[in-house]
Amino acid sequence: MNRQFSVGVFAALFAAFAFSLNFVVPFIIGDFSTFDFALIRHVVSATVGVFILFSERETALRHLTFQNAMAATGLAFIGYVGYFLTVTGAAIYAGPVIAPAFLGLVPIVLAVVGNRGQASLPWRFLMTPLALVAIGLVLVNGTAFTADSLGSVRSLWIGIPLALAAVGLWVWFAIANQAALAIRPAMPSGIWSALILIGGGLQMLVFYPVGAAMDLFQLPMLGFGWEAAGSLYLWGTSLALMATVCGVWAWNVASRTLPVALAAQLIVSETAFGVIGGLVVHARWPTMMEAAGVAVLIAGVVLAIRVFYGQQAQMNEAIAQPS
Repeated sequence: MNRQFSVGVFAALFAAFAFSLNFVVPFIIGDFSTFDFALIRHVVSATVGVFILFSERETALRHLTFQNAMAATGLAFIGYVGYFLTVTGAAIYAGPVIAPAFLGLVPIVLAVVGNRGQASLPWRFLMTPLALVAIGLVLVNGTAFTADSLGSVRSLWIGIPLALAAVGLWVWFAIANQAALAIRPAMPSGIWSALILIGGGLQMLVFYPVGAAMDLFQLPMLGFGWEAAGSLYLWGTSLALMATVCGVWAWNVASRTLPVALAAQLIVSETAFGVIGGLVVHARWPTMMEAAGVAVLIAGVVLAIRVFYGQQAQMNEAIAQPS
């Protein structure tokens, strides 16, 4: 496995792990809302972004154009702020089980759209890994549409469209982000990540007065002081650094080095990491269905890596052979 391919694979898997930390948020924020957590997280991430630009100001100034700033800000809304709002709305109206089940469509849709656009692999090679991913997602989310889960739902007519909108936004972000990086080959991944982080933080600050007027934030009532919100600040900062800053950077590295169809199937490991994290939080062993689902997901990811690497090795061998 060549170095560039290996770096891309590990970056995508690390991004999946970083993003999976979002699944523990409901268990650590106490009486605060997910909007409070998102505000702290995005503001901290934006601060890190400013620090990155300042620490690499000579390089950053060469890339800090109006066009680059607007492109990064748009991607920040699509992939982070807009995605967060639709995911949160889906969880509120469709429940905490059904919404993630629909979000499991992301890697499948992204793999199909990405391979159709890039034609990075013949479809006959892609079908088996995709089938394993689909089966694994069905097994992991097998309890989503039981009578107990449906009984706690506020409105499927609102929640499901929001969940599908979140799927569309993430697929849009993955494709658009890779296209944006492709036309900016000289753009360092760190600078590009910093611009996206800053854009997301500014958008959350702009959204705060609107959200506060709609009583979406608990900070004004519970207090901004350390005694009241100290745990929120600590968890928000920790996950901002790990899940947002490191996750965005790793995904940008993967986007530069891997075809979209492969990156999509690697990001499905976020579901596996999320299930494992949820089991740790709940201090229980997985059910047979959950264990089987995680195993099949991992098998799909491993097979996808093997198929894409084999295809790449054949292409490199063909190039190396004299005509």
